[in-house]
Amino acid sequence: TLLEGGVQYSAFLTENGTFVDDLLTYKIADDDYLLVVNAANTPKDVAWAKRAAVDGGSVENESGKWAQIALQGPRSAEILQPLVDVELAPIGYYHFRHGKVVGVPSIVSRTGYTGEYGFEVYCPPEAAVEIWDAILASGKPHGLIPAGLGARDTLRLEAKMALYGNDIDDTTTPWEADLGWIVKMKKGDFIGRAVLERQKAAGISKKLVGFQVTGRGIARHGHSVKTKAGPGIVTSGTQTPTVGKPIGLAYVPVAASAIGTEIEIDIRGRGVSAVVVSTPFYKRPAA
Repeated sequence: TLLEGGVQYSAFLTENGTFVDDLLTYKIADDDYLLVVNAANTPKDVAWAKRAAVDGGSVENESGKWAQIALQGPRSAEILQPLVDVELAPIGYYHFRHGKVVGVPSIVSRTGYTGEYGFEVYCPPEAAVEIWDAILASGKPHGLIPAGLGARDTLRLEAKMALYGNDIDDTTTPWEADLGWIVKMKKGDFIGRAVLERQKAAGISKKLVGFQVTGRGIARHGHSVKTKAGPGIVTSGTQTPTVGKPIGLAYVPVAASAIGTEIEIDIRGRGVSAVVVSTPFYKRPAA
């Protein structure tokens, strides 16, 4: 059960048990939840939530009322603490507090899409520039610099955080995406449950795995994979800064999903060797 002040990673599913989107659910109160979805999916997510609403629940699209700034890294608390009126240290991973950031009422959440220690600040859009500038100024002595989506993408991949449109979409189920831990079959009915129940009983045919390229080359989204058990497809891939090796995620036949299995990836028409490895590729040191 999600408690007030808690955050949960979850998903909207289709009737076929595949992903409409993945999201974070913030419990503000027993009758008030903030759902943080992928921005590009907002229209379809709002439509899905309105169709799925039960017991008199109402759904409002409040995207225009919020801006989000992510501060990630081992010194994030040290940088953010002087700017907020709540103690950051007691905020557990996937928990949040209401507080003021440079005097602006905001939500301070110990979450992020990098696999690193960090925070996400939800604030009114009109205050976003002021808060951004204050965070950069506070972080300057600590070497804080802005990072774009490309940099963030390498970090979320190292932490094996799924990216909608790459690793998960409306053709993949949680069992196949190695996200079975977000599905609670003992907690009653939900959209897509019947299909997932049947799939779990029958067994999946493909699975999302991590791999490391052992040959010369960097695998990218869409590259085809050859295994002894049949074809696969790369969903994410890059040369990463922390691990220092070309890594990626791919859907492969279950028979080729065991750690240590050798596979081949077609990189620009050339077969390049790779091996299935354990994930996440990187796990931050305990705080």
